[in-house]
Amino acid sequence: MPVSPPASEPLAALLTPQGLELLSQHEPGEASNDEAAMRLTLALRKAGHAPELTAAVVHQLGLRHKGEAKFGPFAREMFLTRPGLEQATRLPVAALHARRFAQAGVDHVADLGCGIGADSLALASLDLAVTSVEADETTAAVATLNLMPFPRSRVVHGFAEEASLEGIDGVWLDPARRDEESSGTRRLFDPEAFTPPLSFVTSLAARGLAVGVKLGPALPHDAVPEGVEAQWLSDRGDVVEATLWFNALARPGVLRAAAVMGQAGLVELTADTGFPGIDPEAARLEGGGLPAPGEYLHEPDGAVIRAGLVADLAERLGAQALDPHLAYLRSATPSPDALATSYRVIGELPLKTKALRAWAKSNQVTTLTIKKRGVDIDPAQLRREIFAGRGKLKGGRAATLILARVGERRVALEVEPVT
Repeated sequence: MPVSPPASEPLAALLTPQGLELLSQHEPGEASNDEAAMRLTLALRKAGHAPELTAAVVHQLGLRHKGEAKFGPFAREMFLTRPGLEQATRLPVAALHARRFAQAGVDHVADLGCGIGADSLALASLDLAVTSVEADETTAAVATLNLMPFPRSRVVHGFAEEASLEGIDGVWLDPARRDEESSGTRRLFDPEAFTPPLSFVTSLAARGLAVGVKLGPALPHDAVPEGVEAQWLSDRGDVVEATLWFNALARPGVLRAAAVMGQAGLVELTADTGFPGIDPEAARLEGGGLPAPGEYLHEPDGAVIRAGLVADLAERLGAQALDPHLAYLRSATPSPDALATSYRVIGELPLKTKALRAWAKSNQVTTLTIKKRGVDIDPAQLRREIFAGRGKLKGGRAATLILARVGERRVALEVEPVT
């Protein structure tokens, strides 16, 4: 994704023999927070290193420490910029993208808008030839450094729309979805306002190329081209992207997919129909009613909801809807995987502040998680009202409430998470 590092990105001093040597002598953890970074800065300045060089090394170590959340131990050897890190694909997610190209038999991939090279790294690690194109000069230089260990990769400084695709049989794109304004950064939602726009992506697919494009998870269903596989991906509880797969990268019989990366690995739910409300053949939620104590309430993962697969998940779980208009399900057994978070129902409570305050006090509840769908209630405000007048809370137990509208009723269910 094209990014424009601010002038404060101190890369020039870092990319010198002296800078690289000094960087190699220190660990990212030495700049893990402001206090640690200040200590390291003072130590390097006391050792006689120039202010500009010291700032560059400490800044890069801090970025590498933050980068471990996305890239794991690989971040220790990478070169990063602040905006490049913020917008980079998480490495486990990039690995899924790369695997799709490898399994389709693609040999040479153009990564158009490669940013600091996260997806390019994953592609190159599978021994695919990679041509990475980046519009920002500084970011292209960083990508070049990150891809140096891979002989079949090269970085081109230029615009995605102008890149030569001679000898290319696969294309990966991560369009810029933010607009830089004088008042700050504005997130874009219209796929035709992206850089490059979705129409450019479909033009590449029309040429027969194996094309994948990473878009935001809020992608409107009616913006998905007909016959294309649309996959929403969740990683560690966050819905991180919606990916469109064209031609050889699209799986036969799959139009919608929700992929969830959890502790037990990847689990996926797919459908061969279009989106609910658009395709009359799409599954619909049925049923309605409260679960009895001892039964289970399921909260579908965000990727399942975004992909319009809640009804398909209900079929998979043998579940019914709490309400046909809500993404809550109920059944006699918990979900076997990360496609849904399950809660065992303890009982129903009146959705009234006075009653909930009495319940929390009599049950010695001091930590309360509140989740909701279909009710206009601020959980934080309700929590304050429930604990009002109880002073400093100590000890006690944790509890979870789920608030929902079921038919014409507003209900509160006391539940406990299934681990």
